Amino acid sequence: MPDVPLSLRSLSLRLTLMVILSASIFASFSTWGRAQDHEQERETSHLLAILFDSGRLVVGMNQDLINDASKGDKGFTPAVFENQVLKVFEQRTGINLSNSSDKLPAMARPLLDRLLEESKRTIESYQAPINIAGISYKGLIPATFGTETAKRFQKWSGIYLRQIAPERFLRNAKNKPDPYETDVLKALAENASGSGESQPKWEITDGGHTLRLMLPLYYSKACLDCHGEPKGQRDISGYPREGAKEGELGGAISVKLPLK
Repeated sequence: MPDVPLSLRSLSLRLTLMVILSASIFASFSTWGRAQDHEQERETSHLLAILFDSGRLVVGMNQDLINDASKGDKGFTPAVFENQVLKVFEQRTGINLSNSSDKLPAMARPLLDRLLEESKRTIESYQAPINIAGISYKGLIPATFGTETAKRFQKWSGIYLRQIAPERFLRNAKNKPDPYETDVLKALAENASGSGESQPKWEITDGGHTLRLMLPLYYSKACLDCHGEPKGQRDISGYPREGAKEGELGGAISVKLPLK
């Protein structure tokens, strides 16, 4: 085989390197492009999780009022609940859902509106027990609010939305995580910063057909009335306390969105 001149070999080497580099850049841009294609779904799933959790937080904020046996009419109406939820949601996202001009992904607006409506229906369904004097436990706590609201929202939208808890804190079998959620909860618990800050975890699964989001939930001081110390002592709902600590991972909001 004849010798190839040095200049030609150098040129060939440069061309080969350029092809490899171009392929690498193209692959990077392709990956980035695919991520951008799902930006709307990522944001929508995150907003749904935050709105859902905001409803749970508002129920928790009003727990003493709800369970006040000395009062009849508590004034905790669906309208009052809605106003508080909108404020909490805006504090967490900077988005005013009452303002139709606030920028939202196209798919998010109808889903958020319906989730808020289903949240109000849950509060409406508890008006009779809430406003009974002489009884301290009314059955409305963040967990029951979440279970009932998610069930109706899923029935309407077909979108998977759940509150889940690790085995240690699992009180309701309906909140038992699936295998994927179990693995993510374990990872979240192992990597918890202790700050109590909820950072979502996204992942595309099912061969690119599904976007899954997990929004971790950490115990606040208010949660410890039912889930804290002394471990084993029954709380107002009749469940034994788990001995949880403030800032400990107590569960997550789980969302699944189909990808086009």
